[in-house]
Amino acid sequence: MVELSEQIMQGGGERGIQRQHRHGRLTARERIEQLADTGTATFECGLFIAHEMYKEFGGAPSAGVVTTIAQVGGKHCMIVANDATVKAGAFFPMTCKKIIRAQTIAERARLPLLYLVDSAGVFLPLQEDVFPDTDDFGRVFRNNAVISAKGISQIAAIMGNCVAGGGYLPVLCDTLLMTEGSGLYLAGPALVKAAIGQEVESEELGGAQMHAEISGTIDFREPDDSSCLKRLRSLVHSDMSVEPIANPPFEAVSPLKDAKEIDGIFKAASHEQYNMNALLSCIVDDESYNEYKSDYGRSMVCGYARIGGWPCGIVANQRCLTEKKMPGGKAGPTTSANMPAVIYTEAADKAARFIMDCNQKRIPLIFVNDTTGFMVGRDSEQAGIIRSGAKMVNAMSNSVVPKISLIVGSSYGAGHYAMCGRAFDPFFTLAWPNAKYAVMGGSAAANTLLQIDLAARKRRDEEVDPEERKQLLAAITASYDEQQDILYGAARGWVDRMIEPLKTREELMQALSIASTFVIADEYKTGVLQT
Repeated sequence: MVELSEQIMQGGGERGIQRQHRHGRLTARERIEQLADTGTATFECGLFIAHEMYKEFGGAPSAGVVTTIAQVGGKHCMIVANDATVKAGAFFPMTCKKIIRAQTIAERARLPLLYLVDSAGVFLPLQEDVFPDTDDFGRVFRNNAVISAKGISQIAAIMGNCVAGGGYLPVLCDTLLMTEGSGLYLAGPALVKAAIGQEVESEELGGAQMHAEISGTIDFREPDDSSCLKRLRSLVHSDMSVEPIANPPFEAVSPLKDAKEIDGIFKAASHEQYNMNALLSCIVDDESYNEYKSDYGRSMVCGYARIGGWPCGIVANQRCLTEKKMPGGKAGPTTSANMPAVIYTEAADKAARFIMDCNQKRIPLIFVNDTTGFMVGRDSEQAGIIRSGAKMVNAMSNSVVPKISLIVGSSYGAGHYAMCGRAFDPFFTLAWPNAKYAVMGGSAAANTLLQIDLAARKRRDEEVDPEERKQLLAAITASYDEQQDILYGAARGWVDRMIEPLKTREELMQALSIASTFVIADEYKTGVLQT
């Protein structure tokens, strides 16, 4: 995963980097490095977006844009930097979705947005998937206007091309910088000539000097990238609408167990078990963990904790066999076993109440995913698993506190939804490289799909011999396994960060620090709950 990350960070490769340098410009990552406070960690979101996509066009590493939360002037800022080494920074469908996701995160936490603009505009061969919809190009500009109206700072620095509709992004920001040699116009010289027959040079049409002296569009004209980034840092320093990064409210305490023990505790194979509490003891501050209803609904683990001094509530799936006690007659309670990684009725009820309590206390929630879904079968249905599951989903959906989803193993079916899946507005979604998510596990899904295929063939009076059946199952399994792999989801923007398991504590500390300015609604309401 580290090797793949480094490869993606090269963007369009050495030739693209050299081309950028020939024009006297820095690459997107070089610009971010100069802009961010020296020696501070960044929190990049969406590195793997568009991985293995758009192959017919030569690919688009990281969708041609870098979105990262970095410390600038002692403040958390969301930086959106077009990577001109990738198709001249053109907007692919996933580019739009990635920028919109960055804007959403920034809006929730009131992070200043710093746009480093260097883009040729829409990637025309895919314009129908880039241009019109609510998660496409225009939504970026709509968000610019809405975010500005909310008093969240937006500063744009044009350090290269900024053409056509893309020109609206910087002009919809609060402050606009531009370097010499850059271009800002709705139509370039060639299009102007074709449209109205006018011949005009690029500088006269939309250069930095023209926009500084004549149109008055830009606020600061800078000679080069380094000067522009220095000015941008100074402007962030002078912005009093956002507070400097705060320290955690409590002193950080080392976990009970060393992070290196994670490798020995965690078991990725579906047939193996591990104790979630043991895993958490490698992550949370020692002696801060208070497990909620530890003897009830044991297939879910809920607890109050601190991570690096930041208070949080943890909702996690238990991946080992647990005991369940049920009401009995004269002989007293009876017992049964809870299967690992399965959410049972009592566990869903417990989690719902815990989620509501964390909202009452204004504590951020961390959902640690490793589940095959809710329990099925006659007994579970009669016990009201759908009702209890709906209660948990309702409580989680209406949460007003920041929700951070961490996928460490499997995240399947409705269990994925209840554990704050992508559709339920997690502030961040983090995942380990071995993680998987889909509507169901690979083996069950492949066999289900095979039975459907075989039934269709039977209706057509087609005979399938054992060898062909075996080949069909292998093909279906391979296809499904690819789709449930976490890289597949990360490529499509369903995951914000792929993280190393041994760095989970540090990643969650950063996430909680960024979430400390999250805008929390005054009131928490769930609506009607099935009880």
